[in-house]
Amino acid sequence: MNDLGYTPKPDELIFLPLGGSSEIGMNLNLYHFAGKWLMVDLGITFGDDTTPGIEVLVPNPKYIEKYKKNLLGIFITHGHEDHIGAIPYLWERLNCPIYATSFTMSLIRRKLSDTNLLDNVELIEVPPSKQIKLGPFSVEFVSLAHSIPDPNGILIKCGDYSIFHTGDWKFDDSPQIGGKTDYSKLEELSLNGITAMVADSTNVDLLNKTGSEAELIEPLNELFAQQTGRIAVACFASNVARLRTIALSAEANDRHTALVGRSLWKMYEVAKEHGYLLDVPEFLSEKDVGYLPNDKIVMICTGSQGEPRAALSRIAARAHPHVSLNIGDTVIFSSREIPGNELAIRRIQDRFISQGVKIVTENDAHVHVSGHPSSEEMTALYQIIKPKIAIPVHGEARHLVKHADLARSCQVPEVVVPRNGSVIKLAPGAAKEVGSVVPSVFAVDGKRLVVLDGKVIKERKKLLFNGTVTATVILNNLSLCHQSPVLSSVGIFEEGDCDLRDITHELEYAINDISSPKRQSDQFITEMVEKILRRVFRTRYEKRPVILVHVVRI
Repeated sequence: MNDLGYTPKPDELIFLPLGGSSEIGMNLNLYHFAGKWLMVDLGITFGDDTTPGIEVLVPNPKYIEKYKKNLLGIFITHGHEDHIGAIPYLWERLNCPIYATSFTMSLIRRKLSDTNLLDNVELIEVPPSKQIKLGPFSVEFVSLAHSIPDPNGILIKCGDYSIFHTGDWKFDDSPQIGGKTDYSKLEELSLNGITAMVADSTNVDLLNKTGSEAELIEPLNELFAQQTGRIAVACFASNVARLRTIALSAEANDRHTALVGRSLWKMYEVAKEHGYLLDVPEFLSEKDVGYLPNDKIVMICTGSQGEPRAALSRIAARAHPHVSLNIGDTVIFSSREIPGNELAIRRIQDRFISQGVKIVTENDAHVHVSGHPSSEEMTALYQIIKPKIAIPVHGEARHLVKHADLARSCQVPEVVVPRNGSVIKLAPGAAKEVGSVVPSVFAVDGKRLVVLDGKVIKERKKLLFNGTVTATVILNNLSLCHQSPVLSSVGIFEEGDCDLRDITHELEYAINDISSPKRQSDQFITEMVEKILRRVFRTRYEKRPVILVHVVRI
């Protein structure tokens, strides 16, 4: 052990997740062999009510920074934010090449360009099935299906061992956008023998097959036909196939389709560059919406997860500059709820309902198919691959444990359930956790990264729930109070609700009662005032505010 956790032995094949194995999102996976490392994915997750002022969270790569001279590359499975979103924030800490297939690389280039990093990063575009030799590793992308073009599993070979890292996937023989799953390659993996499969756990709770994107076209056609007002459809901007499905259903109902949200336009531009979405009518802008009758428009909006700055939130708050929804209009949530976002989504839905807007979710109609495999599809993949070891990832603890049970039912000989920071030895010998790294998370706070469990965020949470009290102490040349201390508070009292004079008198008496030598110390006075204020606000108001003390000498 060292200050950063486990030090792998040269002959050990190690799997180490620093993100994505305790939550859905923020994926960062590491593989070690013969003293060298590979990273698979580098993603974000989003803040919530427990992270005031923070919208984006990224994994802390501190452990691998120590070994970055031996980090040979970052391999990206696909272009979703929870797999690529942290690249602009963390790449300079890692400083290694990035490998991805064509569509994914286009998204990465845009991200790096937006942060003026594009010229600094070595980007290597790799076609599926081409083997990349890096030190002791041979790496190959394997085409799968998901809810975005160009999704891939990653086959990693090293020594006598091989790992299949699935990324996000599903079985969909009619994906609408992009290629199909390369079943022949999956069969080939099985024939050659797979040491370990590191696999998606998101939808392990679903029993039946997820379904194809093509199955949505007819239900959406029928649903659109039933609506008389404006229709807004909330979905993930990266779900290019869903954009096509919605546009075709709108066209079938003599409606035009508009994109509302910057990320949707960015995705649309990348999709067209790669030959996608050329078979649907051109999308309108949000500025065009007001020129069309209500029954002639379908708007695709960002914000399906309740993100406060996304288009749908602004429309619900009647704060969008170009788009509004009213009585007789309909909002369709064509996406699943990511765990942790339920409250934010409910708030938006309730706001719309109170305005007379109709809400339709996947509980009401067939408006969404997931991009992740159900337990039926996961079982089928295990039957194809037949790995010696199963490692569930991409899920909360409940998903990982249930996935582990499924793997055992599929007769996988060894199953290890990781958590963020688990150092799992895959070979030689039996698979097991052999150590741990203390995982942590960075919050993107403006233009800087701060540790999520550090002082800044802790104090911000305290301010949020307990308010703040500021005491200004003015001392004369004898270090006695020139006047009673001045108290002000934020987030504790309504205006005129409390008389604090008795507290200021107590502080004045206590300061003047200090022995003369101690009154010369600003630190001593500050600590004493803080102690008195903590006691008073805890016993009198049952509050623990953030306390700020200013000592002024005149």
